[in-house]
Amino acid sequence: MQSLFRRLTLTASLLQSRQPLTSAAFVPFSLQRFQNSTPSSFLHHSSSSNSNDKNMSDEVAKAKEAAKQFDLSSNDGAGPDTIFDKLLSGEWPTEKVYEDDRAFAFRDVSPQAPIHFLVIPKNRDGLVSLSKAREDQKELLGHLMYVAQEVGKKECPKGFRIVINDGEEGAQSVFHLHLHVLGGRQMGWPPG
Repeated sequence: MQSLFRRLTLTASLLQSRQPLTSAAFVPFSLQRFQNSTPSSFLHHSSSSNSNDKNMSDEVAKAKEAAKQFDLSSNDGAGPDTIFDKLLSGEWPTEKVYEDDRAFAFRDVSPQAPIHFLVIPKNRDGLVSLSKAREDQKELLGHLMYVAQEVGKKECPKGFRIVINDGEEGAQSVFHLHLHVLGGRQMGWPPG
């Protein structure tokens, strides 16, 4: 019994010492309503270390709304402009970690690991999600993966994880294909 009490006490003290988790989600619908907004207006912060379930449900809700808005936005499959368009244009600042003529990589505004950056195609060209990729985009997809591993190797020499959220059930909240690269700590399994 003392052993169990000691483990519970240790677990409680470890939980209390954790930094509060925060989460960011990009507004999953057209930016037309937010032309004069700032990046910080798109963040939501949690103040409790017990907010993992809430953050998860917030992200899932945002993804569901993004999917709905994307479906309603246009008939051409391109979808509305996203926050990434504002970052690529330089209208909103971001911490760039890599750029070439086809790819752009930048730090996530609310990292979920000590190292967390995104890799996106500079020209969306209908590449709103991985499942929407066309055959003529195979080379670009390979290039994005190559960029992710090149920067990942430099920033996370002990290893990293690449995540692509796809569609509503994949919790995609920005309809511009993006690769999350996370590292700097031991990743758990299973991931989802």
